[in-house]
Amino acid sequence: MSWIQTYTGKQFWPLDPRAEHVDIADIAHSLSLQCRFNGHCRSFYSVAEHCVRVSEIVAAEHALWGLLHDAGEAYLADLPRPIKGRLDAYGRLEDRVLAKIAEAFGLSWPIPADVHRADDILLATESRDLMAAPPAPWGLREQPLAATIDPKPPEDAERAYLERFARLRG
Repeated sequence: MSWIQTYTGKQFWPLDPRAEHVDIADIAHSLSLQCRFNGHCRSFYSVAEHCVRVSEIVAAEHALWGLLHDAGEAYLADLPRPIKGRLDAYGRLEDRVLAKIAEAFGLSWPIPADVHRADDILLATESRDLMAAPPAPWGLREQPLAATIDPKPPEDAERAYLERFARLRG
């Protein structure tokens, strides 16, 4: 089988993605059920909530990209940064899926640099608020936000993701 079935019952071909098969409901649902940090945080914290938070701290013109920057994980799953950075083929595949997501929602490719910076700011915040004390420095480039994170349950994260999408799409 060369396709996956999505939450809404669609077929999606991760190795040959098509913009017309991208669905925000599939993305929101899947990301709301995926835990950041490969599940190693102190309590469940979804990729969907992370994306909402990224979209709230980037420049307004890039907020939709902030929300969708990890949307490829709805179709491919996430890998921890140390692994993802060493798997060139996976990176190319992820870029192909994200490019189709960008096409589906009328976004320019590639992801803007300020979205990557916001992602790093959230990483610093999440590491402080959601993880055990580190055994060694993470080598983060950005400072955490002042506010702390109190994770939402998956249903609330999914709803917040879809509401943020609706606000950004007008």
